[in-house]
Amino acid sequence: MLQIRIQGRGGQGAQVAGQLLATAFFREGKYIQSFASYGGARRGTPVSAFLRVDDKPINLRCDIEEPDALLCFDSSLLDKALLKGATSRTRIMVNSSKSPDDFLHLGDFNIITVDAKKIASHNNLGRIVNSALIGAFAALLEAPAIESLLAVVKEMSPAKAEENVASCRDGYDLIKKEGGV
Repeated sequence: MLQIRIQGRGGQGAQVAGQLLATAFFREGKYIQSFASYGGARRGTPVSAFLRVDDKPINLRCDIEEPDALLCFDSSLLDKALLKGATSRTRIMVNSSKSPDDFLHLGDFNIITVDAKKIASHNNLGRIVNSALIGAFAALLEAPAIESLLAVVKEMSPAKAEENVASCRDGYDLIKKEGGV
């Protein structure tokens, strides 16, 4: 079972990112469990999305305390509390223009950074980074298939569908090229 935690701030698209990933995995025939925690439920407050993916039915009904993968939309949220339960095997991706070396003080974690804001801006999406991040995250996880994810992004984008698809593809290609995945 793949257990994913997505952390962001209200209004950044972390919840939507979880929905898009869940839909892509579901369309590939996977069993999905997806839920969220909204905290203060207002713009700017921390929000979390959780996703479990498996080839068989999922019977767990608890929070994800030891994620296999973590996607962080805002590097200011990447701290010891967020990393609780993560190990050196946890795949961690953070939206940041900084180098992964800038996060070494957090411990023995394999952190990958993606400047999703730059990708989004290049694709005329301004600060809307979720498409770029889920594309990059899919490359890191090697799932879901990029074709599945792009179809879901195109279908579910409320506006600028082609720009969101391009941003998702650019995020994916960046990790495939630079990450050596």
